[in-house]
Amino acid sequence: MADSAVIRRGVLPAFLATFRSAVWPYATAALFLGGVGATGWWSWRTDRIAHARDRRRQDEGVKAGRLTVAEVDVMTGTEFEEPVASLCRRDGCTEVRRVGGSHDKGADVLGRHPDGRAMVIQCQRYAPSSTITRLPLGDQLVDAPGHQVQTEEQ
Repeated sequence: MADSAVIRRGVLPAFLATFRSAVWPYATAALFLGGVGATGWWSWRTDRIAHARDRRRQDEGVKAGRLTVAEVDVMTGTEFEEPVASLCRRDGCTEVRRVGGSHDKGADVLGRHPDGRAMVIQCQRYAPSSTITRLPLGDQLVDAPGHQVQTEEQ
């Protein structure tokens, strides 16, 4: 039995030494393909981990009260103004309030930027199939009740 162990231990190295020139291309190819396979698996695994993290973030965002596009699409214009005001508060604006209604002269959300400048927001919601043109809102905004507003055009 000891002889067979010695033969087994010596057979593979002897075979490789004898047929080295015939075996090395296959051994090199096997190592190369193993490396390619390991790299492919690592890339796939990293991608799956990133996708799982993105799904968790998205789920956390929905749980935290963020709205999906589908939820925004079914809102009325008045309902849409409140999330816009919430975004302003989130971004550090102060004195934010929703004032939309008739005779508001285009002001739907009023407030102050973090640096103290006044802001007036006019919310517009259009159907996805609508074409949106640039409207001259500067005159309406300057006339917003109780607020002096500077536009970039002035």
